[in-house]
Amino acid sequence: MLDRSAKVNINLYLYSILFLALSLGVFTTGCRQGMYQQTKHQPLEQSDFYADKMSSRPVIPGTVARGHLEIDSALFTGMVGTNYITELPIAVTPELLDRGQQRFNIYCAVCHGRTGEGNGMIVQRGFPAPPSFHIERLRSAPIGHFFDVITRGYGVMYPYASRVQPRDRWAIACYIRALQQSQNTKVADLSAGQRRNLEGAH
Repeated sequence: MLDRSAKVNINLYLYSILFLALSLGVFTTGCRQGMYQQTKHQPLEQSDFYADKMSSRPVIPGTVARGHLEIDSALFTGMVGTNYITELPIAVTPELLDRGQQRFNIYCAVCHGRTGEGNGMIVQRGFPAPPSFHIERLRSAPIGHFFDVITRGYGVMYPYASRVQPRDRWAIACYIRALQQSQNTKVADLSAGQRRNLEGAH
């Protein structure tokens, strides 16, 4: 039969062994630093692995930057230097106009109205009215102006660069031009065939 002090000593001995075992487990786990101590090269560091002795490798031919390849400034800014472009940088097609109308009705018509008069629904409810697209200043504005305003905003208009992709911004700008033509083309500017079609419609 063990006395009380012997039992205490045995318990202390067992606890000490358990503590040491746990400490050793934690220590050995913490020493596994394979990711930290892996073989690697710092940027621009010399390397004996490659024949050219460079650790930084050249770009693989045909590689394209993802999401940042904006080398066509006219397409992505609507400008050449400090001047707005005057010609649409993408082909005008029925599909482009349809896309422009769809995007215009989603993002623009709430303020500008379906015909671009500046009398959209939230304007009718008290929001400051934007200028009509049919005033002379905007009819004669270069098409790059509309792309720039959609991209960066203007006055109380919020920038739409994060909401509308560049090609959709051009589609909207193209549709704005179509709206301007639909409301401001003079009969004298029409061809003979177009005038006959117009007269036949009445």
